[in-house]
Amino acid sequence: MITQMNLNKILPQTLKIHQEKKALVCGNFEFTYKQFGNRVGKLASSLIKLGITKGKKVAVFHKNCHYFLESYFAVMHSGAALVPLNTYLSKDELAFILNDSETDLLIADSDLYSKVDDIKKLINKDVKIILTGENYEDFIRSADSNLPLIDNNKKDIAQIYYTSGTTGRSKGVILSHKNVYCHSLCAIEELNLNSKDIWLHAAPLFHLADAWAIWAITLVGGTHVLVNEFNPKRIFQKIEKNRVTLTNLVPTMYYRLVNDPDVNKYDYSSLRVLMSGGAPISPSLVKRIIETFKCDYIQTYGLTETSPFLTMSILKDHLKDLSYENQLKYKSTTGRKFKCVELKVVNKKGREVKKNNKEVGEIIVKGDSITQGYWKLPQETKKVFKNGWLYTGDMAIIDKEDYVTIVDRKNDMIITGGENVYSIEVENVLYQHPAVLEAAVIGMSDNEWGEIVKAILVLKDGKSATERDIIEFCKGKLSIFKVPKIVEFKDCLPKLGSGKICKKMLKIDS
Repeated sequence: MITQMNLNKILPQTLKIHQEKKALVCGNFEFTYKQFGNRVGKLASSLIKLGITKGKKVAVFHKNCHYFLESYFAVMHSGAALVPLNTYLSKDELAFILNDSETDLLIADSDLYSKVDDIKKLINKDVKIILTGENYEDFIRSADSNLPLIDNNKKDIAQIYYTSGTTGRSKGVILSHKNVYCHSLCAIEELNLNSKDIWLHAAPLFHLADAWAIWAITLVGGTHVLVNEFNPKRIFQKIEKNRVTLTNLVPTMYYRLVNDPDVNKYDYSSLRVLMSGGAPISPSLVKRIIETFKCDYIQTYGLTETSPFLTMSILKDHLKDLSYENQLKYKSTTGRKFKCVELKVVNKKGREVKKNNKEVGEIIVKGDSITQGYWKLPQETKKVFKNGWLYTGDMAIIDKEDYVTIVDRKNDMIITGGENVYSIEVENVLYQHPAVLEAAVIGMSDNEWGEIVKAILVLKDGKSATERDIIEFCKGKLSIFKVPKIVEFKDCLPKLGSGKICKKMLKIDS
């Protein structure tokens, strides 16, 4: 039984077995685990020498790169806590996070220096700054390469991830060493991860849709392949060249991949599973992913507050005998519960809904991977926890096999003429239209109906459709009150740094 659930135990454990194995590929850089461990040791030793120890915070503002990976591990070995920064945030948002988290040191991409220079004037304290393209290598060159073994408590803060927000203050989600370690062990078991696996870090490392794999892949001695920005052709090339076995992307990324004109020109035979998370996905896209890349597919769902996974659409053994079409139905659900959590779908009175795939309730969870709360926000923490259960704010249905399907965020549900409309249901229909590339459904205030359904669409290159076309298409597939009354076309939809469509921005613009 593992009792020392500290993240600074992971790399030393892997080094005992996989020293000469390839740890990572990043552009022209390739490191074995021994070389990677030496670099992490040097950075950790340098941080400690600078006074970065327990209780301190280190923020990282960087595109996907081996420097980011080194920082995740080195900060754990210094005893400090890591604060990953979304590279798409404004200077004011970044300054707020640095001030709120009480960051002591910032490791930043030199390519992002202009933004760093802007935020320096807005920071309340003297934050030390290390730029990876300039003083980083000098900073670590003469340091001891041995990994410092700080005696972290499993309840100590490992990371603070700030939730994305376009209105109001963002909240720092606290994840402990135990939260992240437990999640890693369960992910290894659920996904059968092993030393032969090669993980593609294509989603941003500042987001948990990808960052969870840092720990799990390292723990099994797998290989990390990093891409510094999302580009379909680069993704195809990396999968083929580096023999990638699995990755996790958000649905908007998969839409771009399967609709790229060059998608069928590459070899994907190394892939064993593709995962999607961070946002709901339409069943039609799931089918296209499986048929395009010819590998297994797993839908995931989780929150920053839960390290992140809460469900996976992995088939139970007895469901593997079903027909392909029926298996696809389960693979397209949000999934059954992840191993290290307890999960329920409850109504407003806190009672579990019927498992009939019809009655809607809120997902609530508890377990070892769940956050202890929000940084310096005890009242906000109390709002989401009741009797030890975290209330997610996600509305879902559940079937007799315990597979849940999210129908909407509680705050995104549209009430029109007294009827509830779940935006995801409408979006799934819109994605079936041959001209639609991206879709978002929001509610608009209306004097007569309270709210009306509005669809905002991006069309595929070379395709056309009118508002009337879209409305008529939906009429044959949805109840009349669910059919969009307004359809707006845009060249692109606003997205968060994780790649998810940002409905809050769309509501502001509307």
